[in-house]
Amino acid sequence: MHDIRAIRENPAAFDAAMARRGLVAQSENIVTLDARRRDMVAEIQKWETQRNAVSKQIGQLIREGRNTEAAELRATIVESADEVLKRQLSDIEARIKETLEGLPNILDPDVPDGPDESANKVLAVHGAPRDLGFEPKQHFELGETLGMMDFGTAAKLSGARFTVLRGPLARLERALGQFMLDLHTREHGYEEMVVPSLVNDAAVYGTGQLPKFSEDLFQTTDGRWLIPTAEVPLTNSVAGEIIAEKALPIRLTALTDCFRSEAGAAGRDTRGMMRQHQFRKVELVSICAPEASAAEHEHMTRSAEKVLALLEVPFRRVVLSSGDTGFGAAKTHDLEVWLPGQQAWREISSCSNCRDFQARRMNARYRAADGKAVGHVHTLNGSGVALGRALIAVMENHQQADGAILIPEVLWPYMGGMERIAPG
Repeated sequence: MHDIRAIRENPAAFDAAMARRGLVAQSENIVTLDARRRDMVAEIQKWETQRNAVSKQIGQLIREGRNTEAAELRATIVESADEVLKRQLSDIEARIKETLEGLPNILDPDVPDGPDESANKVLAVHGAPRDLGFEPKQHFELGETLGMMDFGTAAKLSGARFTVLRGPLARLERALGQFMLDLHTREHGYEEMVVPSLVNDAAVYGTGQLPKFSEDLFQTTDGRWLIPTAEVPLTNSVAGEIIAEKALPIRLTALTDCFRSEAGAAGRDTRGMMRQHQFRKVELVSICAPEASAAEHEHMTRSAEKVLALLEVPFRRVVLSSGDTGFGAAKTHDLEVWLPGQQAWREISSCSNCRDFQARRMNARYRAADGKAVGHVHTLNGSGVALGRALIAVMENHQQADGAILIPEVLWPYMGGMERIAPG
């Protein structure tokens, strides 16, 4: 959500910011509606002042026993006029809110301009794709050959875009989650939480999924929403709060199931488990003061990078272009992992600085150290990382010619000492 005062004070800058998002000028309509709103508020206040003055006169007349005059004066108060003004004000406020909540976040100045992912900029590469010495297989080929990745049973149970894992592969996915949680809580300062997978309208509105992206979500028959990511409950844990600045930053993490309709993914990644309706992910969320959010963004990105480095897979950091940055983000770092089976770099983590965009929707604020000034916090979220995609990265990068999978050393304690998943 945007600060309407900032739009009113500098409409040209706001229009320029929206133009970077590929949108036409928005400020004239917003400023016009806001001017009407303020005029109407002034008119209602004037009306109420006059009505209060008349009410005092009526009270005085009654106290003096001049009831006939009081009744005549009461008849001059047209209650319906006041109600009409308030209904008109409510309508204008709803139109302003609808307009603002449909507009994306303002991009940071250093986000590269471009229409789509083709304009994304690679910032750093960690590790190089290895020559495995044989033609690498994709994860679903490896998993099916091992007899541990079962798409047929998943389709029987649930349909397309679901996977059943068995035996050591199921344990490997569990090991990945436990390893990530331990790393982020012990070394990176995140507090582990267990959060609901079902949330209300206010929660998905607060992080920006509603009303614009409802088709990407699953809704229950009682009106709750299945979370697309733990970002929703973690970030909304501070909704409506005023937090002391000394308590910031707040760093939170959770391992949850995530549910997405993949409404716009028809025909993409139809084989395997790259793009699923249900998957598990370790999410990272930070709540911080505005001046700390750039540094917090770097901290979060490095936390996710540490996961990939310890899993011994090649990865690179990419900053997303204006045309590829998500609705609620001001700036996003994607981490892309090399997948030998696909011979391609694929996104495995997105770390976004949303600045005060979500905080305004949630009314999440902080009180400055002086105890007086109150402002909106900045919120950040990132994948730390998705278990399914991490499993894919480990399988494809550590596959052997005989179809076995070598387990990265960091995971050995979580696998009961198992170092290799072998066929048969």
